[in-house]
Amino acid sequence: MNTDDTVTIYDVAREAGVSMATVSRVVNGNKNVKENTRKKSSK
Repeated sequence: MNTDDTVTIYDVAREAGVSMATVSRVVNGNKNVKENTRKKSSK
């Protein structure tokens, strides 16, 4: 995680075990993301 406590898309992807593209799709509301993956990225 960054030293300034800002959470980035990279941080979320790393913690969730998914790609940055997947996190981006979830954030932007793309419907082509499986529900279990969406839940991992949203935690």
